Amino acid sequence: MTEQAVAVAGGIIGGILLFVLIGITAYLLWKKFCWFHSYEKLTSAVKMTNANAGFQDQSEIQLKSTSLVSKQKSVAVVVLSRSRSVPFIIPPTLHERYWINLMNEEHVQEDSDPYMIPQSGPRSSFHSLAGAYVVGTINPELYKLPEDKSETDFPEGNIGRLWFSIEYEQESERLLVSLIKVRKLQPPAADSCSPFVKIYLLPDERSYLQSKMKCKTLNPQFDENFVFQVSSKMLFQRTLKFLVYHVDKQKKHHLLGQVTFPLKNEILTDDNKLITWRDLEKENLEPPSEYGDIQFSLSYNDYLGRLTVVVLRARGLKLQEESHAISVYVKVSLMNHNKFIKSKKTAAVLGSPNPVYNETFSFKADQTELDTASLNLSVLQSIKSEKTHLLGHVVVGPFMYTRGKELEHWNEMISKPKELVKRWHALRHST
Repeated sequence: MTEQAVAVAGGIIGGILLFVLIGITAYLLWKKFCWFHSYEKLTSAVKMTNANAGFQDQSEIQLKSTSLVSKQKSVAVVVLSRSRSVPFIIPPTLHERYWINLMNEEHVQEDSDPYMIPQSGPRSSFHSLAGAYVVGTINPELYKLPEDKSETDFPEGNIGRLWFSIEYEQESERLLVSLIKVRKLQPPAADSCSPFVKIYLLPDERSYLQSKMKCKTLNPQFDENFVFQVSSKMLFQRTLKFLVYHVDKQKKHHLLGQVTFPLKNEILTDDNKLITWRDLEKENLEPPSEYGDIQFSLSYNDYLGRLTVVVLRARGLKLQEESHAISVYVKVSLMNHNKFIKSKKTAAVLGSPNPVYNETFSFKADQTELDTASLNLSVLQSIKSEKTHLLGHVVVGPFMYTRGKELEHWNEMISKPKELVKRWHALRHST
């Protein structure tokens, strides 16, 4: 009897265990079926949301589950309205999570707000999308380069414009000059123009390099390269000079204009190629005066009370010694009632009777002082930085101190505030 009771008890226990196992298996299969059924409902809900997009700005679907992942209590999928051209893409690092790819399923209303923040649902699911970005379409108008108007905007009275580039090789000590093009030339006669260009590296005016002649064109395209040998120590004391000539039918050369380009203010390295342009200037055909001439511009800003002087160049200077050791500079002094107020000077240019400066100086001067103030520009020569010799000077100012061209220059400056007025002046040697 005892053995039979044990057998019966064992059978009952085994049956109970089998029944429990079958129940657990059925429960798990039921949960799995419900999970897939819920995702089918989610896809259908997305399509319904697209159908009703005209009435809703945002649709949200949340699915809760307690047994799929041990550490995850709920999974929320939030569908935000976005731009049609921007799909929602799951980063590669999150592909193993239970996310649904909505890229091929959703069609969202176009005028909905792409930056709407979900009001409900677990934020952790949204913020875990590290590396995912909302990317819009590119507006090409924002990335257009500024329009180059250098070939279309020419000031009144322009006689031509020259484009060139310069580059300096440190190891070989070579200055590379590329003559690119010239536009809007004004020949002396109405016939066609056949231009060419001579290039000088001042202060050496004896040697030059010359381009090829372009026949019958006012807009020649040269694209020629030239090389000057110059040491790095002397480079920034040199000035490039371009002379544009026209050859007529009798083979005579006519100077159309010139460009001077000082190198002292430029950054020239192996990896820095400077491409620029300059307007042609007419040559001063008048012979130099006895002690030479100086060209400078004046401007007065009545609002700031500022007097500006731009020292451009000098020519025909009578140097004391013909040597490259000679340096020439210009000293600009502001005077009031013939009393010294302040002075400034340019950098020295070595060994040239025709130095180019292109330096700007400003002085404080009240508008009430313009009737008693004056400017004294002195051209000085120093030999080996020991001796200083006055080559000539010029004074510009009101009627109290000057007459002739100097007075005209001063009055024109006052009548044209904030404009640069440029003129040549003859140097005088008297003190």
